[in-house]
Amino acid sequence: MMLVVDKPAGLPVHRGPQARGRVIPVLTDHLDTLRFGLPRRPEAAHRLDKDTSGCLVLGRHPRAMAELNQLFRDGKIGKSYWAIVEGGPSDDEGLIDLPLGKRSPERGWWMKVDPAGLPSKTRYRVCGRDAGLSWLELEPLTGRTHQLRVHCAASGWPMLGDEIYGTTPRDGGPGLQLHARAVTVPLYRKREPVHVEAPPPPHMHQALRSCGWAHSFQNPNGEP
Repeated sequence: MMLVVDKPAGLPVHRGPQARGRVIPVLTDHLDTLRFGLPRRPEAAHRLDKDTSGCLVLGRHPRAMAELNQLFRDGKIGKSYWAIVEGGPSDDEGLIDLPLGKRSPERGWWMKVDPAGLPSKTRYRVCGRDAGLSWLELEPLTGRTHQLRVHCAASGWPMLGDEIYGTTPRDGGPGLQLHARAVTVPLYRKREPVHVEAPPPPHMHQALRSCGWAHSFQNPNGEP
């Protein structure tokens, strides 16, 4: 029915306007290798921004895509993100409820807080803190473009590495510190939901460790 892949940061899912006519690798270039015996390649059932890493759900055939799309529309698929933000909320958990709209017609994918925009809600929990940084777990209750990035920036704690909504310079930044950590998909009515987690990418390890993330890696030989 589905595959869940760990998308690398920096890899676009689709060949959008910025990638057309240029030799830029995109995820869809590689989907033929994931057929595993089926006549058609899988397709992405939702989106992740180019600079966001982590869990991406693929439907393996048209019926699976139809069911997954309906689950996403109905809000039945759980999504959890990890982010490193500058500063951080005063409360250890809470809800961001800020409607979002397009910033300008020329850049339709840039968003802003707009009282006349679409309802947008994000639940957050602080997992750890360090001097000037916080490690957050974010749960988007709606699925607006750049929702998590705009909600964090508008709350006064922009994401580390966010060159659009944050304070990171255009060149030489640490990379966007946003990772699609987990998805939970109720794919079968009589079975437990499928839960998949993706390890955070290397460019987030330093900030995560400073905020209290404990991680040990064992290679195949059992050596640390």
